[in-house]
Amino acid sequence: MRSVQHCPQSIEELDELASEPDRGVVETVSHVEGDFVVAGAGGKMGFHLALMLRRALDVLGSGRKVIAVSRFGDASARAPFEAAGIDTISADLCDESVYPDLPDAAAVFFLAGKKFGTSGSPEELRLFNEEMPRLVAERYSHARIVALSTGCVYPFVSPGSGGSVEEDTPEPVGEYAISCLGRERAFLESSERHGTPLALIRLNYSVDLRYGVLVDLASKVIAGEPIDLTMGYFNCLWQGDAVAHTIRALGHAAPAPEAFILNVTGAKILSVREIALALGDHLNSIVDLQGEEAETAWLSNPDKSHRLFGPPRVSEATLLGWVAEWVGLGRPLLGKPTHFEVRDGNY
Repeated sequence: MRSVQHCPQSIEELDELASEPDRGVVETVSHVEGDFVVAGAGGKMGFHLALMLRRALDVLGSGRKVIAVSRFGDASARAPFEAAGIDTISADLCDESVYPDLPDAAAVFFLAGKKFGTSGSPEELRLFNEEMPRLVAERYSHARIVALSTGCVYPFVSPGSGGSVEEDTPEPVGEYAISCLGRERAFLESSERHGTPLALIRLNYSVDLRYGVLVDLASKVIAGEPIDLTMGYFNCLWQGDAVAHTIRALGHAAPAPEAFILNVTGAKILSVREIALALGDHLNSIVDLQGEEAETAWLSNPDKSHRLFGPPRVSEATLLGWVAEWVGLGRPLLGKPTHFEVRDGNY
């Protein structure tokens, strides 16, 4: 695998780099006898994950399918998948009637869910983050399942703690985090009932240069907008590493109550103050810092994933430089802020 130091110069190069499978991904995929379904593939990680699976299968010379399932509101949303040899199915996974027609699969990656615009709408959170996962878990109870969750199911902890570990008791803050714990519970209950091998990925936060915490901060710095320091610390991870670790977790999936739970994030706990100032230096911009850091934040300890899969391929320092270059040159962004600074859990 080539060295990763050069910042992607286009969306095409970004997609290529973020979907490049390492040897561990290829080996993981080689042990799956059958097709792969990526449910909720239209979200921010779906294309890169589906493409990494497709490229790993191509390395193996396998004709197995990667099938991306999402609402796919228009043909243009499906085009990148189909151009890469990934099958697509347009389906509303909240609609129980679509499930009999979904294809069988040996492995399923679940990336669907709802977060933003749900403040004050607990029924919407239940539908997307609890009821829909239960439908997917039951339909694919005979497959291996990797389901994306979030580090927000943990309580706030101090930076000095090193971050929450997988064995910590969840203490979700706010309706969104509560619903994410409900998503985990839906998969766990189905896994225990059917013996489904399951891995739950608690992610904090993926960055692909068009979105992520670093992009949020860089965008504010370059626009001269104030940066609130209250949520003073965070983790983040290059999207290619997040996708690779998520795929490799498939090889560790196990039936509940021994389901595999994994924090996926970067090696360091980062300071909002320090990162904002560093971005200011990169972008030759004055940084408007406001407020003071709270003593705690949502932080995850990634030691388990790094022991299993090795350290991230792209360091936080390299990623910061990439984001500064990408944002500074006015390259395309997704316009989807993470709202990482929210502390009450309502989005």
